[in-house]
Amino acid sequence: MQLNRERQLPASLQDTWTALNDVTVLQTCIPGCEALTPAAEGEFDLLIVAAVGPVKAKFKGKLRLTDLTPPERYTIHFEGQGGVAGHAKGSAHVELQPCGDNETTLKYSAHAIVGGKVAQVGARLVDMAAQKLANDFFAALEQHLRGGVAAIS
Repeated sequence: MQLNRERQLPASLQDTWTALNDVTVLQTCIPGCEALTPAAEGEFDLLIVAAVGPVKAKFKGKLRLTDLTPPERYTIHFEGQGGVAGHAKGSAHVELQPCGDNETTLKYSAHAIVGGKVAQVGARLVDMAAQKLANDFFAALEQHLRGGVAAIS
């Protein structure tokens, strides 16, 4: 699976960077996130409930940040195990660029490999689920950056 997207966010470069590195903000904005706990410098333990087509599972995993160039870019590496539902592993390169005083362009390129029952539902459903997860995350992040309470359905 490969996603390459660009989003306009309603905040300055520094405010966007701060939000993207705030554990509380991320836990609130990541759909299905039940826990996001710092484990070491630049590493986090993650517990998330995710559904891909008919397969719904609780995934336990890790996030690791590398190539940090504040407040411009970093790479997120992730891996998770969902028991019999399967597993996922991948990374996303995130780049921020200022667009005026209160707007930031966020570009990301993500790729992931899934296995187990999740992979058996088909690439189209996996891609749709990944796109929905990204859209829901950015909707909640935008709401947070505008000063609202980010809530995920």
